[in-house]
Amino acid sequence: MATEKARQLLARLAATPDAAVPNLPFLHRALLLPLLSAASAASALLRLPVILSSSPLRSRRTLPVPVISVGNLTWGGNGKTPMVDFLARRFHAMGVSPLILTRGYAGGDESKMLRRRLADTSTKIGVGANRAAVGSSMLQKYGHVDPCDAFCREKLACNRVASGKSAKIGVAILDDGMQHRSLLRDVEIVMVNGLTPWGNTHFIPRGPMREPLSALTRADIVVIHHADLACEAQLETIARTVQDSGTTCSVFFSKLAPSHIFEVHQPLQRLSLNVLDGIIVLCVSAIGCPDAFIHTVREIGPLNVDRLDFSDHHFFNDYDLELIQERVRQLVDQHNKQTVVLVTEKDYDRDPDFLRMLGLKVWVLSSSLQIMPLKEQGEDELLRKLKDIITATRHVVQP
Repeated sequence: MATEKARQLLARLAATPDAAVPNLPFLHRALLLPLLSAASAASALLRLPVILSSSPLRSRRTLPVPVISVGNLTWGGNGKTPMVDFLARRFHAMGVSPLILTRGYAGGDESKMLRRRLADTSTKIGVGANRAAVGSSMLQKYGHVDPCDAFCREKLACNRVASGKSAKIGVAILDDGMQHRSLLRDVEIVMVNGLTPWGNTHFIPRGPMREPLSALTRADIVVIHHADLACEAQLETIARTVQDSGTTCSVFFSKLAPSHIFEVHQPLQRLSLNVLDGIIVLCVSAIGCPDAFIHTVREIGPLNVDRLDFSDHHFFNDYDLELIQERVRQLVDQHNKQTVVLVTEKDYDRDPDFLRMLGLKVWVLSSSLQIMPLKEQGEDELLRKLKDIITATRHVVQP
């Protein structure tokens, strides 16, 4: 309990802009913020040699298949894992079997979610901190397709068939790969949270920044996520900041679109979203951007929405169980209506057994990333851009 409260406090301080610092409690201003600022400065100094060296090509590992990195400049809630899921499905539909390489951070909730969601595709998932070694091992196990065979337009048109799990690997996707500089990549996709793009602009732990904005010059593609929740002026400001960083990359826009609901005891179930009509919903989440989750649920239209937010990647415990149960009892007494607990897929896959032990009706909201057709930059344009970059870097000859 104490650890979780400390993590939530650090997250709040990291989200606090400089202009709002005078409004913080005295102890936070006098003690915690100076410590966090000092830690941020030390962290930036430690990263400086890596930034200056730019990881010389000769010191970086390569894979015999195209590598697409999906990453970000800030921590949490940027849509990296939904984008990885999106890309894996699109490559599978093209007849190109994808390999996802992920670190498996904090219990591996993202890798568990990807494994479940992509079980009906030819996707393979490799988990480990040394993604070059994991990738090499997986490629040795399953074999790989020559890029000329995988990405030639003529062969793509002929190969759009469902591939089994034994299919040879045609592309590797790095989940959270931007700071994983030891592995060469063909395409660098950077995800940006459209609601809080750069936070307070401070480095971790005083703020959410993992790298300076100048790192955007490494990007081939920037995707502004949660674009449906941001106003047009905000999106214009973000796009302008990206261009002002010196990059010449393409900018796309995405959103998380809810598709269905399933009950925690029946993950293969597909309930319509309108099952939320006329009921009370308690949203419980431990994710990077809970506000987007809450907004999505409210748009679906339940009678009332309450929330319990935990820090990103938090593992629920006995205290949380009692807290959730008590909040549900309060909502039932207050509204005299059926109340359900609603969680995200990431929360479900982190610890489904905990959710089953609640003794309550617990549902899971399933959502998928969609590319929004803004500024003539839709899904077709994104996939075309990916293929153009890969065919250029891998010298694929088009007929």
